[in-house]
Amino acid sequence: MKEQFKRPQHDSSSSGEDQPFKSNPNNVCTTADCVTAASRLLQNMDQSVKPCDNFYQYACGGWLARHVIPETSSYHSVLDILGDKLEISLKGILEKPDTRDRDAIKKAKILYRSCMNESKSVNLIEKLDSQPLLKLISSLGDWPVASEDWDTTERWSLEDTLAILTAHFHKKALLDMSVWMDDRDSMHHIIRIDQPGLGMPSRDLYFNDGNNQKVRKSYLYYMVSVAKIIREDKNLTQDDNQVLAEMMQVLELETEIANATSLVEERQDATTMYKKLKLSELSNKFTFNGFNWKQFVQGVLKSVPIDVHPEEEVVVYSSSYLEKMNDHLYLCRTLQNYLMWLLISDQVTSLSQRFKDARAGYKKALDGTTGETAWWRHCVRYVQGSMETAIGALYVREAFAGKSKLIVTDLIGEIKQAYIETLEELEWMDAPSKEKAREKVCHTLLNSLNQTKIRVNPCHPYDLSTIFVGDGSQGTHRLSRSYSLNFSEEQFFENTLENLKSEAHKNLKKLREPVDPNQWIIGAAVVNAFYSPNRNQIVFPAGILQPPLFSKHQPQALNFGGIGMVIGHEIMHGFDDNGRNFDKDGNMLNWWSNHSAEQFKEQSQCMVQQYGNFKWNLAGGQNVSGITTLGENIADNGGIRQAFRAYLKWVETRGEEEHLPGLDMNDKQLFFINFAQVWCGAYRPEYASQSIKTDSHSPLEYRVLGSLQNFEAFSEAFQCHKGSRMNPEQKCRVW
Repeated sequence: MKEQFKRPQHDSSSSGEDQPFKSNPNNVCTTADCVTAASRLLQNMDQSVKPCDNFYQYACGGWLARHVIPETSSYHSVLDILGDKLEISLKGILEKPDTRDRDAIKKAKILYRSCMNESKSVNLIEKLDSQPLLKLISSLGDWPVASEDWDTTERWSLEDTLAILTAHFHKKALLDMSVWMDDRDSMHHIIRIDQPGLGMPSRDLYFNDGNNQKVRKSYLYYMVSVAKIIREDKNLTQDDNQVLAEMMQVLELETEIANATSLVEERQDATTMYKKLKLSELSNKFTFNGFNWKQFVQGVLKSVPIDVHPEEEVVVYSSSYLEKMNDHLYLCRTLQNYLMWLLISDQVTSLSQRFKDARAGYKKALDGTTGETAWWRHCVRYVQGSMETAIGALYVREAFAGKSKLIVTDLIGEIKQAYIETLEELEWMDAPSKEKAREKVCHTLLNSLNQTKIRVNPCHPYDLSTIFVGDGSQGTHRLSRSYSLNFSEEQFFENTLENLKSEAHKNLKKLREPVDPNQWIIGAAVVNAFYSPNRNQIVFPAGILQPPLFSKHQPQALNFGGIGMVIGHEIMHGFDDNGRNFDKDGNMLNWWSNHSAEQFKEQSQCMVQQYGNFKWNLAGGQNVSGITTLGENIADNGGIRQAFRAYLKWVETRGEEEHLPGLDMNDKQLFFINFAQVWCGAYRPEYASQSIKTDSHSPLEYRVLGSLQNFEAFSEAFQCHKGSRMNPEQKCRVW
């Protein structure tokens, strides 16, 4: 028997007592599901490590030793494996003919087949090669770097070009214009103006030295290589020096744009970023070097069609960016080169292998990957992402165990109850603010599982037993109406463009439509969970309800430590550094007393410092940003506390569970082991260096270590001495 299956040894010298945790041999669960759960837990552990020294390595060391990051991935985790399993399930469902399919589901299957055309005798994607892209480029006024006669005489307009990219290709370049709920009036939609995304995932990549310089060079080579392919296919004379010079100008432009964008740390407070203006005021305040805002905004919305007037209200979230860009002057040729490059680079995955080969060096430098994702996975992910409502309905119909809904419904109510009880313990929060917090959590909409809406109401502090469940799933007519476009099995590239236009129009049309409080913010077939502050809504898709997070057959200790913590985590997002700025109705409103608000900031600062001191060796010794990860860290810490409290109450009312075979651990220890093992995962160094700057979550290891270091109940469960690594003298707590 391998060493990881031996009973844990606890050394009292520094990290715990030397007395083993005994279980009752006559109270052991021997069902197949219990045996499977026990085997999974044991295989993932590294029992040579003391739990009080490094609980992440103790819980996940076995998993890390047995798993290798695929060549196609920049990181690999337990949740990624669940996602892989879900994709296998979706593949089978999408390839299965079914007379029950609604129109929207039929379209999803056609889209999938158009992507999977490589299974045919002739691979249309390779056969067509660059032809669809050349047609696209031509329709948008050409790509100057791949043209011999491009000029701007009376035919090029920055406003019109940006409007076309926004309205027809859902591409936000130079400016990000969208329609969303008004933060201060969540029942109405409004135009939002924000700083754009960039060609590379982090603004830092455009500056500094070291690996960033390597990434920049690879990015430039990628740009040049694609331009040469287009020139070749247009039978143009290759001029390597000219192509390099023009794409270097594009990179210089993008670097200036990156420099004008605000740092992530500067965008943490939504209340300070929110600036509501009339369209006429926007034009006067942000000249943007003579940019015609009315022409741009109307150009975007005429595609829906919607008319705007000078008094139209707009919310700006990027005042600093717009001010910095006010005085920048750029050549029209360089701007068009840049805008076309951003659009072209988005399409590379749907093009022939030549284009993917041109991108390979950049991907290796950026995130360490050296292979392309299996094409069928790409097709599943594409259809899943672009038709998430239809795919969610299909997955729920074919693969979701609906009986699980009742168990998770109970968990949701119990964890909400635990949060309300926790409020009474907090000394830093005064009574009026506690009452507002209780009111908000009671009002939270929980759109869960198979797109069923759960509202806990009324919400008495000591009675959360009444849970009304209504059918919030998409009806046949509504689902079909969501996808009015048609697809061709022979034109995958064109299908992707139709999807982009449909998605853009769906967003823009909301400007004159009422807010639908029942609309899902994500599809059901994903391994994730979400919270929307504007809706005060939590979503637990069906796809996340898999072991180790959840199984109706595994012990509740594992369910509370898995999906229970996720439920608590999402509830806590309503009270993190961003969510706390929104009231029970999703409006940005200060419902805090001055005293409680100041105390919240003081409690939060402890976590900023704690996580900011975590040095990630894999990322070249960079420290975690305690500021940008604060919201997720608050949610992790609060989520594990509420889930554990709820589990203790569950045991109190229902009795202790049977033990798992081969594990001399009590229920509390199993709770924490499963919590940690949900976050087992590994990163490539290249990706670690980037994600530490861009990810709002702490690295997986520190999500576990940080939240457990702050939790006294964990130290008690594993008998960690005060002053050990997992039981430090100073602890941080917000909720």
